[in-house]
Amino acid sequence: MTRRQKTIAFFITFCVLLVIAAVSLVALYVASIERSLLPLIIGIVLFALIIAGIIVYTVFLVMEIKRNEDHDSFINSVTHELKTPIASIRLYLETLQSRQVTEAQRREFYDIMLADADRLHQTVDQVLKAGVAREKSGSPVRVPVDMTALARECVDLALVRHHLGTASIRLETRPSAPLMVNGDPEELRTMLTNVINNAVKYSTQDVQVTVSVDAASPHTMWLRVQDRGVGIPKKQLKRIFRRFYRVQMPRLKQVKGTGLGLYIVRSIARAHGGRVFAHSEGEGRGATFTMELPRLVVPAEALPRGA
Repeated sequence: MTRRQKTIAFFITFCVLLVIAAVSLVALYVASIERSLLPLIIGIVLFALIIAGIIVYTVFLVMEIKRNEDHDSFINSVTHELKTPIASIRLYLETLQSRQVTEAQRREFYDIMLADADRLHQTVDQVLKAGVAREKSGSPVRVPVDMTALARECVDLALVRHHLGTASIRLETRPSAPLMVNGDPEELRTMLTNVINNAVKYSTQDVQVTVSVDAASPHTMWLRVQDRGVGIPKKQLKRIFRRFYRVQMPRLKQVKGTGLGLYIVRSIARAHGGRVFAHSEGEGRGATFTMELPRLVVPAEALPRGA
């Protein structure tokens, strides 16, 4: 049990003891008063106020302790995500500076440093976008976005970024006509990319991810990402979209992250008038993330030829 968990347990126990003490005092008070109802009524009201105050105080205290714990966990994760690639880049640069290496080794070092630089960029980008997601912007500019084309672009990018074969991430598109959404292309790309990256990161050695684009109804469409990875305990499904929250499983201790990816996904989906939800049969049984967005109905004459 961590120090904060012990602190939370202490304050919960303290609250229970105070409630018991208050109940005991009221019981003694009721037993000692005469037949007059006024002192009894006053005592009951004061008792209710004391109990309510104790409960509210304890709840807010526990929430604050938990929030501080999440912040500390986030800072540790971000520090690791920043420090590790920086140390790696510096090591390879020092090696190139102090030693003679072959051309093949030089190219390998450049590839590793570029991958570390990309990891740094992703971490900083996630933190910045999480900050933007918390701000209530005015009227963002929206344009028609072809979600089928955007999904294909995100899948191709993930295959290159994670050095996977084309069979590892499969794209399924059911309707023949384009599925359009009125939104910000960059935000929608970030939303889908975050979910795909998570599916790959939390997969087993054999990565099998399916990305599907489907018309859920005449007015809504689905982006669905399904993997066969480590899964999510059912008790944690409602928490995974919280800021800084990371799935608590023993096998995931070695998987690093900031706990911001799914929070950003939910924020972007809501900003576009949609929602996101997850489903998993439990640990080791994979997970499915569905992003539901309102469709933009485009007249047939406005579609490109051949669509």
